[in-house]
Amino acid sequence: MSSCSVVDAAPCVDAARRLTEQAADDLEGASALDILRWADEQFGADWCVTSSMADAVVPHLAARVHPGIDVVFVDTGYHFAETIGMRDAVAATLPVTVKTVTPRQTVAQQDASFGARLYERNPDQCCALRKVTPLRQALKGYRAWASGLRRDEAITRTEVRVVEWDARRSLVKINPIASWTQQDVDRYIAEHGILVNPLLLDGYGSIGCAPCTRRIAPGEDLRAGRWAGTGKIECGLHG
Repeated sequence: MSSCSVVDAAPCVDAARRLTEQAADDLEGASALDILRWADEQFGADWCVTSSMADAVVPHLAARVHPGIDVVFVDTGYHFAETIGMRDAVAATLPVTVKTVTPRQTVAQQDASFGARLYERNPDQCCALRKVTPLRQALKGYRAWASGLRRDEAITRTEVRVVEWDARRSLVKINPIASWTQQDVDRYIAEHGILVNPLLLDGYGSIGCAPCTRRIAPGEDLRAGRWAGTGKIECGLHG
């Protein structure tokens, strides 16, 4: 898949969509490594991995296919110290290039503009400012991005495909572990000695910004601790 100029952007988008639809069918049931090998064959240096730094499973998988792969991390300014430490550990121990991106405003500047604790009053706006917009800017230099989305994580993710068209960003999105279960993840972590955010061992099922994340109770959905009590399920990065 060649890169596109501004002049032929529309035909290129159509071609990318067709490629995505075909790949989604062809790669369903393929291994995570084969899905990522397909991405590397199609996009070369023009794809990246995004990571919340809950664990290093997808960065590790991607590095096996493309050593030095860019791993994009959005530092919202609200992360747990353990998450920042996880980012630094991934950068130090894996053959990847961690790229940290930040919002346009610091937390203090945002507080001055919108009032303190925006995450309590309007969590969607806070996520848009501190996550969605910075990631959109960071992904402009790529033609595809890979995430760690899994179908078993939440009801909002049950239809995730291993390759999807990201219409909002006009990019191909790769979800190499979409079909994995938590048991699959745990097995890969154990077999390869994968780094894991220590918060996952301390009662957290999914890790986001500290003010909006709590521990989960036994039997709760893995993402039940995110924006608890608000009705919010997703930050907006994936839909």
